[in-house]
Amino acid sequence: MIKAILIFNNHGKPRLIRFYQYFAEDMQQQIVRETFHLVSKRDDNVCNFLEGGSLIGGSDYKLIYRHYATLYFVFCVDSSESELGILDLIQVFVETLDKCFENVCELDLIFHMDKVHYILQEVVMGGMVLETNMNEIVAQVEVQNRMEKSEGGLSAAPARAVSAVKNMNLPEIPRNINIGDINIKVPSLSPF
Repeated sequence: MIKAILIFNNHGKPRLIRFYQYFAEDMQQQIVRETFHLVSKRDDNVCNFLEGGSLIGGSDYKLIYRHYATLYFVFCVDSSESELGILDLIQVFVETLDKCFENVCELDLIFHMDKVHYILQEVVMGGMVLETNMNEIVAQVEVQNRMEKSEGGLSAAPARAVSAVKNMNLPEIPRNINIGDINIKVPSLSPF
């Protein structure tokens, strides 16, 4: 089972953190720091598997990672997961990001965090692998994008309503409103 997915840059700044096992926030930060120190000090020509740090479970867990340009993609898994399978999963995740963002970079992960999380949820949910077919993942992301665009009209409704109210030509703003036995005095309002 996947216990955590961490993406951080060459300086150790986290760009995506997803834990599938509960850890307090300060413990999560310590795990990210420890994982960065374990992974970043390794040469590029050594194996991409290593034992988990002392904070995340030691030898019971494995860190499987890939280093692409300025980003480290690290999956922390238990002993039931295949190292090569997870390495392939990282490749699928990165290639999917690359397709969705057209040459993904660190800024895409920063400014489109919601989309990155959606893509990750298409691949892994609750620590279990859901989908490894990149074309299926991209198709689901495109469906989500189309849905967001179709709802764009609804999200713009409040702005259109404010604009309509501003453009209303009222000869005079009512000062007293009488509804049955209720008398409401409207305070003086400044014009929009």
